[in-house]
Amino acid sequence: MSYQQILDFLYAQLPMFHRIGAAAYKKDLGNTYALLEHLGNPQQKFQSIHVGGTNGKGSTSHMLSAILQAKGFKTGLYVSPHYRDFRERIKINGQYISRQYVIDFVEKMKPIIAEVQPSFFELTVAMTFDYFAQRKVDVAVIEVGLGGRLDSTNVITPVLSVITNISFDHMQFLGDTLPEIAAEKAGIIKPGVPVVIGETNPESAPVFMATAKEKNAPITFADQQIQAKLLAENVSHSYFEVYKDGVVVYPDLAANLHGNYQILNVQTVLQAVASLPKAWEMDDQAIATGLKDLVTLTRFMGRWQLLGQNPTIIADSAHNEAGIQLAMQQLAKIPHDQLHLVIGVVKDKDLAKMLPLLPPDGVYYFAKPDIPRGLEADVLQKTAAEYGRIGKTYSSVKNALKAAKRKALAKDVIYVGGSIFVLAEII
Repeated sequence: MSYQQILDFLYAQLPMFHRIGAAAYKKDLGNTYALLEHLGNPQQKFQSIHVGGTNGKGSTSHMLSAILQAKGFKTGLYVSPHYRDFRERIKINGQYISRQYVIDFVEKMKPIIAEVQPSFFELTVAMTFDYFAQRKVDVAVIEVGLGGRLDSTNVITPVLSVITNISFDHMQFLGDTLPEIAAEKAGIIKPGVPVVIGETNPESAPVFMATAKEKNAPITFADQQIQAKLLAENVSHSYFEVYKDGVVVYPDLAANLHGNYQILNVQTVLQAVASLPKAWEMDDQAIATGLKDLVTLTRFMGRWQLLGQNPTIIADSAHNEAGIQLAMQQLAKIPHDQLHLVIGVVKDKDLAKMLPLLPPDGVYYFAKPDIPRGLEADVLQKTAAEYGRIGKTYSSVKNALKAAKRKALAKDVIYVGGSIFVLAEII
Protein backbone atom coordinates (compact mmCIF):
# COMPACT_ATOMS: atom_id res chain seq x y z
CA MET A 1 0.00 0.00 0.00
CA SER A 2 1.13 3.55 -0.71
CA TYR A 3 1.41 6.18 2.02
CA GLN A 4 -1.86 7.78 0.92
CA GLN A 5 -3.58 4.38 0.92
CA ILE A 6 -2.32 3.78 4.45
CA LEU A 7 -3.74 7.13 5.58
CA ASP A 8 -7.04 6.36 3.87
CA PHE A 9 -7.08 3.05 5.73
CA LEU A 10 -6.42 4.75 9.08
CA TYR A 11 -9.08 7.39 8.55
CA ALA A 12 -11.67 4.97 7.18
CA GLN A 13 -11.12 1.97 9.44
CA LEU A 14 -10.30 3.53 12.79
CA PRO A 15 -12.58 5.92 14.68
CA MET A 16 -10.88 9.32 14.89
CA PHE A 17 -12.07 11.78 17.55
CA HIS A 18 -10.93 14.92 15.79
CA ARG A 19 -12.98 13.94 12.73
CA ILE A 20 -16.11 12.30 14.17
CA GLY A 21 -16.16 13.28 17.84
CA ALA A 22 -17.51 11.29 20.79
CA ALA A 23 -17.89 7.97 18.94
CA ALA A 24 -14.07 7.70 18.78
CA TYR A 25 -13.43 8.32 22.49
CA LYS A 26 -12.32 5.24 24.43
CA LYS A 27 -12.84 5.32 28.20
CA ASP A 28 -10.03 3.01 29.23
CA LEU A 29 -6.41 2.28 28.36
CA GLY A 30 -6.90 -1.42 27.54
CA ASN A 31 -6.40 -1.09 23.80
CA THR A 32 -3.29 1.04 24.22
CA TYR A 33 -1.71 -1.43 26.62
CA ALA A 34 -2.56 -4.33 24.27
CA LEU A 35 -0.87 -2.60 21.32
CA LEU A 36 2.20 -1.67 23.37
CA GLU A 37 2.51 -5.17 24.83
CA HIS A 38 2.48 -6.52 21.27
CA LEU A 39 5.34 -4.11 20.44
CA GLY A 40 7.43 -5.04 23.49
CA ASN A 41 6.44 -2.01 25.59
CA PRO A 42 8.46 0.64 23.75
CA GLN A 43 7.17 3.38 26.10
CA GLN A 44 9.54 1.98 28.74
CA LYS A 45 12.63 2.44 26.54
CA PHE A 46 13.04 6.22 26.56
CA GLN A 47 12.71 9.09 29.02
CA SER A 48 9.77 11.43 28.63
CA ILE A 49 8.05 14.64 29.68
CA HIS A 50 4.24 14.55 29.77
CA VAL A 51 2.35 17.75 28.95
CA GLY A 52 -1.39 18.18 29.58
CA GLY A 53 -3.84 21.03 30.18
CA THR A 54 -6.73 22.73 28.44
CA ASN A 55 -4.90 25.41 26.43
CA GLY A 56 -1.24 25.90 25.58
CA LYS A 57 -0.09 22.30 25.83
CA GLY A 58 0.91 22.19 22.15
CA SER A 59 2.91 25.42 22.37
CA THR A 60 4.49 24.30 25.65
CA SER A 61 5.44 20.94 24.17
CA HIS A 62 7.07 22.56 21.15
CA MET A 63 9.02 25.01 23.32
CA LEU A 64 10.29 22.26 25.61
CA SER A 65 11.30 20.18 22.61
CA ALA A 66 13.17 23.11 21.05
CA ILE A 67 15.05 23.85 24.26
CA LEU A 68 16.04 20.20 24.69
CA GLN A 69 17.22 20.11 21.08
CA ALA A 70 19.22 23.29 21.61
CA LYS A 71 20.89 21.59 24.57
CA GLY A 72 21.90 18.68 22.35
CA PHE A 73 19.34 16.02 23.28
CA LYS A 74 17.94 13.79 20.56
CA THR A 75 14.34 14.79 21.19
CA GLY A 76 11.10 13.15 20.17
CA LEU A 77 7.93 15.24 20.03
CA TYR A 78 4.38 13.92 19.88
CA VAL A 79 1.48 16.36 19.43
CA SER A 80 -2.08 16.26 18.12
CA PRO A 81 -3.99 16.96 16.02
CA HIS A 82 -2.11 17.76 12.83
CA TYR A 83 -2.79 20.66 10.46
CA ARG A 84 -1.76 19.47 6.99
CA ASP A 85 0.28 16.29 7.26
CA PHE A 86 -0.34 13.34 9.58
CA ARG A 87 3.43 13.17 10.17
CA GLU A 88 3.37 16.52 12.02
CA ARG A 89 2.27 14.49 15.03
CA ILE A 90 5.51 12.52 15.31
CA LYS A 91 8.89 14.25 15.06
CA ILE A 92 12.48 13.73 16.15
CA ASN A 93 14.58 16.91 16.28
CA GLY A 94 11.97 18.59 14.12
CA GLN A 95 12.03 15.95 11.38
CA TYR A 96 8.76 14.20 10.59
CA ILE A 97 8.45 10.45 10.87
CA SER A 98 9.12 8.97 7.43
CA ARG A 99 6.27 7.88 5.17
CA GLN A 100 7.89 4.46 4.87
CA TYR A 101 7.90 3.97 8.63
CA VAL A 102 4.19 4.77 8.75
CA ILE A 103 3.51 2.29 5.94
CA ASP A 104 5.61 -0.49 7.47
CA PHE A 105 4.15 0.01 10.94
CA VAL A 106 0.53 -0.18 9.84
CA GLU A 107 1.21 -3.17 7.59
CA LYS A 108 2.85 -5.15 10.40
CA MET A 109 0.11 -4.16 12.86
CA LYS A 110 -2.87 -5.16 10.70
CA PRO A 111 -3.46 -8.50 12.48
CA ILE A 112 -3.61 -6.92 15.94
CA ILE A 113 -5.59 -3.97 14.58
CA ALA A 114 -8.22 -6.48 13.47
CA GLU A 115 -8.08 -8.15 16.89
CA VAL A 116 -8.03 -5.09 19.17
CA GLN A 117 -9.93 -2.64 16.93
CA PRO A 118 -8.16 0.42 18.35
CA SER A 119 -9.05 4.03 17.68
CA PHE A 120 -6.97 6.16 15.34
CA PHE A 121 -5.45 7.91 18.35
CA GLU A 122 -4.59 4.67 20.17
CA LEU A 123 -2.76 3.29 17.13
CA THR A 124 -0.99 6.60 16.53
CA VAL A 125 0.29 6.67 20.12
CA ALA A 126 1.58 3.11 19.75
CA MET A 127 3.28 4.08 16.48
CA THR A 128 4.88 7.09 18.18
CA PHE A 129 6.31 5.14 21.09
CA ASP A 130 7.58 2.38 18.79
CA TYR A 131 9.27 4.97 16.57
CA PHE A 132 10.92 6.81 19.46
CA ALA A 133 12.19 3.54 20.93
CA GLN A 134 13.48 2.26 17.60
CA ARG A 135 15.26 5.56 16.91
CA LYS A 136 16.67 5.67 20.46
CA VAL A 137 15.68 9.21 21.41
CA ASP A 138 17.24 10.67 24.55
CA VAL A 139 13.91 12.13 25.65
CA ALA A 140 10.42 12.56 24.23
CA VAL A 141 7.96 15.37 24.92
CA ILE A 142 4.50 13.82 24.86
CA GLU A 143 1.39 15.99 24.57
CA VAL A 144 -1.84 14.66 26.08
CA GLY A 145 -4.62 14.31 23.53
CA LEU A 146 -7.78 14.76 25.59
CA GLY A 147 -8.11 14.97 29.37
CA GLY A 148 -5.33 13.04 31.04
CA ARG A 149 -6.40 10.16 33.25
CA LEU A 150 -7.82 8.07 30.39
CA ASP A 151 -5.78 9.51 27.54
CA SER A 152 -3.83 6.96 25.53
CA THR A 153 -0.57 8.76 26.27
CA ASN A 154 -1.04 8.15 30.00
CA VAL A 155 0.90 4.89 29.95
CA ILE A 156 4.30 6.52 30.41
CA THR A 157 6.22 7.25 33.59
CA PRO A 158 7.84 10.58 32.78
CA VAL A 159 10.63 12.45 34.52
CA LEU A 160 8.31 15.47 34.69
CA SER A 161 4.58 16.12 34.33
CA VAL A 162 3.31 19.51 33.16
CA ILE A 163 -0.28 20.78 33.30
CA THR A 164 -0.60 24.16 31.62
CA ASN A 165 -4.01 25.36 32.82
CA ILE A 166 -7.65 24.40 33.28
CA SER A 167 -10.62 25.79 31.39
CA PHE A 168 -13.91 24.59 29.96
CA ASP A 169 -13.54 22.23 27.00
CA HIS A 170 -14.73 18.71 26.17
CA MET A 171 -17.13 18.83 29.11
CA GLN A 172 -19.05 15.82 27.79
CA PHE A 173 -16.02 13.70 28.73
CA LEU A 174 -14.24 15.61 31.48
CA GLY A 175 -17.00 17.14 33.62
CA ASP A 176 -19.00 20.33 33.91
CA THR A 177 -16.98 22.09 36.61
CA LEU A 178 -13.35 23.18 36.79
CA PRO A 179 -12.59 20.84 39.74
CA GLU A 180 -14.02 17.90 37.76
CA ILE A 181 -11.96 18.80 34.71
CA ALA A 182 -8.89 19.30 36.90
CA ALA A 183 -9.34 15.83 38.40
CA GLU A 184 -9.16 14.31 34.90
CA LYS A 185 -6.12 16.40 33.97
CA ALA A 186 -4.45 15.50 37.29
CA GLY A 187 -4.56 11.88 36.19
CA ILE A 188 -1.16 12.32 34.55
CA ILE A 189 0.50 13.04 37.92
CA LYS A 190 2.63 10.00 38.77
CA PRO A 191 3.99 8.78 42.13
CA GLY A 192 7.18 10.62 43.02
CA VAL A 193 7.35 12.47 39.69
CA PRO A 194 7.57 16.29 39.92
CA VAL A 195 4.64 18.19 38.42
CA VAL A 196 4.54 21.79 37.20
CA ILE A 197 1.19 23.58 37.02
CA GLY A 198 1.30 26.54 34.63
CA GLU A 199 -1.45 28.79 35.97
CA THR A 200 -2.92 29.03 39.45
CA ASN A 201 -6.70 28.81 39.54
CA PRO A 202 -8.47 28.86 42.93
CA GLU A 203 -10.92 26.16 41.80
CA SER A 204 -8.41 23.72 40.32
CA ALA A 205 -5.33 24.33 42.51
CA PRO A 206 -6.70 22.36 45.50
CA VAL A 207 -7.35 19.37 43.22
CA PHE A 208 -3.78 19.38 41.94
CA MET A 209 -2.32 19.86 45.40
CA ALA A 210 -4.38 17.00 46.84
CA THR A 211 -3.42 14.64 44.00
CA ALA A 212 0.25 15.58 44.26
CA LYS A 213 0.21 15.00 48.01
CA GLU A 214 -1.50 11.64 47.60
CA LYS A 215 1.14 10.54 45.09
CA ASN A 216 4.08 12.15 46.88
CA ALA A 217 4.81 14.20 43.76
CA PRO A 218 6.62 17.54 44.25
CA ILE A 219 4.36 20.28 42.87
CA THR A 220 5.19 23.79 41.65
CA PHE A 221 2.93 26.52 40.26
CA ALA A 222 4.88 28.23 37.49
CA ASP A 223 3.13 31.59 37.54
CA GLN A 224 3.83 31.98 41.24
CA GLN A 225 7.46 30.90 41.03
CA ILE A 226 8.52 32.75 37.88
CA GLN A 227 6.80 36.06 38.60
CA ALA A 228 8.02 36.10 42.20
CA LYS A 229 11.58 35.36 41.14
CA LEU A 230 11.69 37.94 38.36
CA LEU A 231 10.15 40.73 40.37
CA ALA A 232 12.18 40.00 43.47
CA GLU A 233 15.50 39.85 41.64
CA ASN A 234 14.69 42.59 39.10
CA VAL A 235 16.71 40.73 36.48
CA SER A 236 16.71 40.78 32.69
CA HIS A 237 17.86 37.65 30.88
CA SER A 238 18.33 37.32 27.14
CA TYR A 239 14.89 35.76 26.77
CA PHE A 240 12.77 38.16 28.78
CA GLU A 241 12.49 41.62 30.22
CA VAL A 242 10.48 42.64 33.25
CA TYR A 243 8.62 45.93 33.13
CA LYS A 244 7.53 47.96 36.14
CA ASP A 245 3.88 46.91 35.84
CA GLY A 246 4.86 43.28 36.23
CA VAL A 247 4.09 42.33 32.64
CA VAL A 248 6.67 39.97 31.20
CA VAL A 249 7.59 40.66 27.57
CA TYR A 250 9.79 38.42 25.43
CA PRO A 251 11.31 40.61 22.71
CA ASP A 252 13.37 38.06 20.78
CA LEU A 253 11.06 35.11 20.15
CA ALA A 254 10.00 33.14 17.11
CA ALA A 255 7.21 34.76 15.08
CA ASN A 256 4.59 32.26 16.19
CA LEU A 257 5.12 33.21 19.83
CA HIS A 258 3.83 36.73 19.31
CA GLY A 259 0.44 35.86 20.77
CA ASN A 260 0.26 37.55 24.17
CA TYR A 261 -1.09 34.33 25.68
CA GLN A 262 2.32 32.78 24.99
CA ILE A 263 3.68 34.73 27.96
CA LEU A 264 1.83 32.27 30.19
CA ASN A 265 3.19 29.30 28.25
CA VAL A 266 6.76 30.62 28.38
CA GLN A 267 6.46 30.95 32.17
CA THR A 268 5.33 27.33 32.32
CA VAL A 269 8.26 26.27 30.15
CA LEU A 270 10.80 28.18 32.25
CA GLN A 271 9.59 26.46 35.41
CA ALA A 272 9.46 23.09 33.67
CA VAL A 273 13.09 23.45 32.58
CA ALA A 274 14.05 24.40 36.15
CA SER A 275 12.28 21.25 37.39
CA LEU A 276 14.10 18.79 35.12
CA PRO A 277 16.65 16.40 36.64
CA LYS A 278 19.82 18.20 37.70
CA ALA A 279 21.90 15.80 35.62
CA TRP A 280 20.41 17.28 32.46
CA GLU A 281 22.28 20.56 33.10
CA MET A 282 19.89 22.90 31.34
CA ASP A 283 21.08 26.49 30.94
CA ASP A 284 20.01 29.97 29.82
CA GLN A 285 21.69 29.62 26.43
CA ALA A 286 19.69 26.51 25.56
CA ILE A 287 16.49 28.27 26.67
CA ALA A 288 17.26 31.42 24.65
CA THR A 289 18.18 29.46 21.53
CA GLY A 290 15.20 27.14 21.82
CA LEU A 291 12.71 29.99 22.11
CA LYS A 292 14.32 32.12 19.41
CA ASP A 293 14.66 29.27 16.89
CA LEU A 294 11.42 27.51 17.78
CA VAL A 295 10.02 27.34 14.24
CA THR A 296 13.28 26.10 12.72
CA LEU A 297 13.84 23.49 15.42
CA THR A 298 10.31 22.07 15.66
CA ARG A 299 8.27 23.31 12.65
CA PHE A 300 5.90 25.04 15.03
CA MET A 301 2.84 26.56 13.33
CA GLY A 302 -0.71 27.79 13.73
CA ARG A 303 -0.45 30.02 16.78
CA TRP A 304 -1.02 33.72 16.07
CA GLN A 305 0.59 33.09 12.69
CA LEU A 306 0.99 36.07 10.37
CA LEU A 307 -0.21 35.11 6.89
CA GLY A 308 -0.15 38.50 5.22
CA GLN A 309 0.15 42.26 5.56
CA ASN A 310 -1.83 45.20 4.14
CA PRO A 311 -4.31 43.94 5.27
CA THR A 312 -2.87 42.12 8.28
CA ILE A 313 -3.98 38.46 8.20
CA ILE A 314 -3.65 36.44 11.41
CA ALA A 315 -4.42 32.74 11.84
CA ASP A 316 -4.80 31.37 15.35
CA SER A 317 -5.76 28.02 16.86
CA ALA A 318 -7.84 29.28 19.80
CA HIS A 319 -10.94 27.10 19.91
CA ASN A 320 -12.55 27.28 23.35
CA GLU A 321 -13.75 29.89 25.80
CA ALA A 322 -10.44 30.68 27.50
CA GLY A 323 -8.44 30.61 24.28
CA ILE A 324 -10.87 32.80 22.35
CA GLN A 325 -11.01 35.31 25.21
CA LEU A 326 -7.24 35.81 25.23
CA ALA A 327 -7.04 35.94 21.44
CA MET A 328 -9.78 38.55 21.17
CA GLN A 329 -8.16 40.69 23.85
CA GLN A 330 -5.01 40.83 21.76
CA LEU A 331 -6.88 41.29 18.48
CA ALA A 332 -8.59 44.38 19.90
CA LYS A 333 -5.22 46.00 20.55
CA ILE A 334 -4.06 45.79 16.92
CA PRO A 335 -4.62 49.13 15.13
CA HIS A 336 -7.23 48.67 12.39
CA ASP A 337 -10.03 50.34 10.51
CA GLN A 338 -12.24 47.22 10.26
CA LEU A 339 -12.04 43.68 11.62
CA HIS A 340 -12.90 40.76 9.34
CA LEU A 341 -13.30 37.36 10.99
CA VAL A 342 -13.25 34.05 9.12
CA ILE A 343 -14.78 31.64 11.63
CA GLY A 344 -15.58 27.93 11.68
CA VAL A 345 -16.14 25.55 14.59
CA VAL A 346 -16.81 21.90 15.36
CA LYS A 347 -20.17 20.64 16.55
CA ASP A 348 -19.39 19.99 20.21
CA LYS A 349 -18.22 23.50 21.13
CA ASP A 350 -20.23 25.65 23.53
CA LEU A 351 -21.23 28.53 21.25
CA ALA A 352 -23.05 30.30 24.07
CA LYS A 353 -19.68 30.82 25.76
CA MET A 354 -17.58 31.42 22.63
CA LEU A 355 -19.68 33.72 20.44
CA PRO A 356 -20.17 36.59 22.94
CA LEU A 357 -16.38 36.88 23.14
CA LEU A 358 -16.08 37.73 19.44
CA PRO A 359 -16.13 41.45 18.54
CA PRO A 360 -19.68 42.67 17.84
CA ASP A 361 -18.51 45.19 15.22
CA GLY A 362 -16.63 42.67 13.07
CA VAL A 363 -17.57 41.55 9.56
CA TYR A 364 -18.05 37.77 9.64
CA TYR A 365 -17.37 35.04 7.09
CA PHE A 366 -18.68 31.66 8.27
CA ALA A 367 -17.52 28.30 6.90
CA LYS A 368 -17.65 24.65 7.92
CA PRO A 369 -14.30 22.97 8.63
CA ASP A 370 -13.86 20.17 6.10
CA ILE A 371 -14.30 17.27 8.53
CA PRO A 372 -17.43 15.28 9.48
CA ARG A 373 -17.35 16.89 12.93
CA GLY A 374 -17.51 20.41 11.49
CA LEU A 375 -20.57 22.55 12.24
CA GLU A 376 -22.56 23.59 9.17
CA ALA A 377 -21.89 27.20 8.24
CA ASP A 378 -25.57 28.16 8.13
CA VAL A 379 -26.10 26.80 11.65
CA LEU A 380 -23.14 28.83 12.91
CA GLN A 381 -24.38 31.91 11.03
CA LYS A 382 -27.85 31.66 12.56
CA THR A 383 -26.54 31.12 16.09
CA ALA A 384 -24.02 33.94 15.75
CA ALA A 385 -26.78 36.30 14.61
CA GLU A 386 -28.55 35.67 17.92
CA TYR A 387 -25.52 37.29 19.58
CA GLY A 388 -25.34 40.15 17.08
CA ARG A 389 -22.42 38.70 15.10
CA ILE A 390 -23.58 39.12 11.50
CA GLY A 391 -22.03 37.63 8.40
CA LYS A 392 -22.35 35.52 5.27
CA THR A 393 -21.72 31.80 4.75
CA TYR A 394 -19.23 30.26 2.33
CA SER A 395 -18.78 26.81 0.83
CA SER A 396 -15.26 26.42 2.22
CA VAL A 397 -12.77 28.08 4.54
CA LYS A 398 -10.62 29.00 1.54
CA ASN A 399 -13.53 30.73 -0.16
CA ALA A 400 -14.39 32.57 3.05
CA LEU A 401 -10.83 33.84 3.32
CA LYS A 402 -10.82 34.86 -0.35
CA ALA A 403 -13.99 36.87 0.25
CA ALA A 404 -12.45 38.57 3.28
CA LYS A 405 -9.35 39.47 1.26
CA ARG A 406 -11.50 40.95 -1.50
CA LYS A 407 -13.42 43.14 0.94
CA ALA A 408 -10.65 44.14 3.34
CA LEU A 409 -8.72 47.36 2.83
CA ALA A 410 -5.02 47.83 3.55
CA LYS A 411 -5.52 49.09 7.12
CA ASP A 412 -7.98 46.35 8.05
CA VAL A 413 -7.25 43.14 9.97
CA ILE A 414 -8.42 39.65 8.98
CA TYR A 415 -8.56 37.04 11.74
CA VAL A 416 -8.95 33.35 10.84
CA GLY A 417 -9.88 30.95 13.66
CA GLY A 418 -12.44 29.12 15.73
CA SER A 419 -10.92 25.70 15.17
CA ILE A 420 -7.60 24.04 14.44
CA PHE A 421 -9.32 22.49 11.43
CA VAL A 422 -10.09 25.92 10.00
CA LEU A 423 -6.38 26.72 10.02
CA ALA A 424 -5.53 23.34 8.54
CA GLU A 425 -7.16 24.43 5.29
CA ILE A 426 -5.29 27.71 4.81
CA ILE A 427 -1.83 27.65 6.42
